[in-house]
Amino acid sequence: MYNLASRRKFLLQGGSGLSAIALSSMLAAEKDPLLPKQPHHTPKAKSVIWLFMEGGPSHMDLFDPKPKLNELHGKPLPTSYGKLITAMGTGNNALMGSPRKWKQHGQSGLWVSDWYPHIAQHMDDIAVLRSCVADGLNHVGSVCQMNTGDILAGRPSMGAWITYGLGTANKNLPTFVNLIDDKDPLGNTKNWSSGFLPAIYSGTLFRQGDSPILNTLPGVTKERQLSKLDYLKQINERFSQGKDEDTELDARIRSYELAYAMQSSGPEAVDLAKESDATKDMYGLNDPATAVFGKNCLMARRLVERGVRFVELYSGSGSGWDAHSDIEGNHGKWCKASDKPIAGLLQDLKQRGLLQDTLVVWGGEFGRTPFNEKGDGRDHNPWGFTMWFAGGGVHGGQAIGTTDEIGLRAVERPAHVHDIHASVLHLLGLDHKRLTYMHNGRAERPTIVGGENLVTELWGEKSRPHTEHKG
Repeated sequence: MYNLASRRKFLLQGGSGLSAIALSSMLAAEKDPLLPKQPHHTPKAKSVIWLFMEGGPSHMDLFDPKPKLNELHGKPLPTSYGKLITAMGTGNNALMGSPRKWKQHGQSGLWVSDWYPHIAQHMDDIAVLRSCVADGLNHVGSVCQMNTGDILAGRPSMGAWITYGLGTANKNLPTFVNLIDDKDPLGNTKNWSSGFLPAIYSGTLFRQGDSPILNTLPGVTKERQLSKLDYLKQINERFSQGKDEDTELDARIRSYELAYAMQSSGPEAVDLAKESDATKDMYGLNDPATAVFGKNCLMARRLVERGVRFVELYSGSGSGWDAHSDIEGNHGKWCKASDKPIAGLLQDLKQRGLLQDTLVVWGGEFGRTPFNEKGDGRDHNPWGFTMWFAGGGVHGGQAIGTTDEIGLRAVERPAHVHDIHASVLHLLGLDHKRLTYMHNGRAERPTIVGGENLVTELWGEKSRPHTEHKG
């Protein structure tokens, strides 16, 4: 059997006539797989800023008030809820109410606790999804699922799928960027990996500090830099001959080219010095408690402003929100750190006319249980938790779905992680069933075999705000 040296060589030698025209187009796309692509339908959003509260924020202490839970404080879980298997074996522990003070906000009257007073001022722009459902009990698997759709590592992340589906909207910056505020997220680079997609669709991590983009200071003349870049490209292309589908090497070649382009545009994009004092104060950069995440939020605005399609910001990276004990101290810290920066981001996007094209997503990998752990903490809860969405075609000022009276399980309009991913893709103009990639003989898609239950309320008819809490 004839052994082809490479797919590229076959296409180049085998193309003639009209087929050669088509093949030249294919080869152009193959040469630069990040070329902009047409969406499946008219998009409502052009970019996504995903605010990942890593560790699992407590929904019944933030956006999903449960008066009944307070009434049952200190009592055992009613037998009607069945026997629970939790991450830390706390299913038999007593129920624990929330000491938070709640108020309704905006014309919509959505409830928000006193832990998020700044975000509360923007509820008319926010759609709160109170009935999210995930599969994993532990952090590594659940963070992985919220990023990739599966609790097992190896699949492409959402940012990678979006980059694959839409291509780049800028030439001098990465299309998919990740920002952390503390430790590395659990699962590390797997959370922004391209999985089985070509490696070029992977995310790029921006670091904390004065130089978020590593190695962008050239140190040599432009001519010498270009000479080195050309020589590296020649070596890599020569090495890749005979290696079909060597996506790692293709990605390396592209990364060198992008790194050169970023030496001029990258530092400017992440340079916050030129922002006004009023803008810096809006994001909380002058307060040590909010400065780190505030800087990331401001950087996210600057990145989407320059055409970056997907920016993921971790709050409490390394499972900071994981409140197995002392939820008051834990959530008090991270709510303080994220509240003003997120409110500043929403305000800044809106006043610049960017919110209408930028989808902002808030949430963790799961929520927390209505019963206590260690007396003053809460265990992991993937059966019913809250996420919220703003901008990018979302109808704000509404609550979608409900959990039961104590906040344990989603009971009305449950939305699995796959449904959430499919809905985000829809807002970007992508049909999750048509966004496929052949892998091991199977047309893989972002939602695997799920995503049938799109959260159409996000962009369709508004749900009525829930008013079950009386203060």
